[in-house]
Amino acid sequence: MIETRFSMDLLDRLLEHDAWTTGQLLEICGTLSDEQLDREFDIGHRSLRATLLHIIGNMEIWSALMAAEPIEPQTDQTIPGLTQRLTVAATRLEMIGNQVAAEQAWDDVWLDVLDDPPREKTFGTALAHIITHSMHHRAQLLYLLRLSGVEELPEGDVFSWENSTH
Repeated sequence: MIETRFSMDLLDRLLEHDAWTTGQLLEICGTLSDEQLDREFDIGHRSLRATLLHIIGNMEIWSALMAAEPIEPQTDQTIPGLTQRLTVAATRLEMIGNQVAAEQAWDDVWLDVLDDPPREKTFGTALAHIITHSMHHRAQLLYLLRLSGVEELPEGDVFSWENSTH
C-alpha cells in the first residue's frame, strides 16, 4: 500500500518546485557582490542578474497576459526586490494554474497581445512553457554560479524541493 503524505497534483508540484528552486538561487545570489551579479559571460543573458530578471520577468509577463491584465513593468533589480517579485509572480501563476485545473481548461485559449498580430495560446501550453523556460535558465544560473566560484549549489531537482518543504 502506498502511503499518502500530502495531496498535490502534478501542476502544484511543478509550479511550487519552480518557484522554490528559483528562490534558492536568489538566496545564493544574495551572498554575492553587485560586481559578481553583473559580471558578463558568453552564455544566455550574460550575467546572473540578467538571467534572474529574465526568469522572473517571464513569469510576471505571461501571468499578466493569461489573466488579461495590463503588464506593469517592474524595475527593482536588487536581490531582495527580485525575491519579492518572484513571490508575487509565483502566487499569481499558482492561482491561474489552480483555476485552469479546476475548470479543466488546459486547452482553452487566451490572447497574447504582445504577438504581432496577437495570437491565441492555450493555458496548458503556456503554463508548461513557463515552467520549462525557468528550468532552462536555472541551469544557466547554476553554470554561471560555478564560474563565479560558488561551490555549494543545490541540485534543484523536484525531490530536493519535496524533501525540504514537506
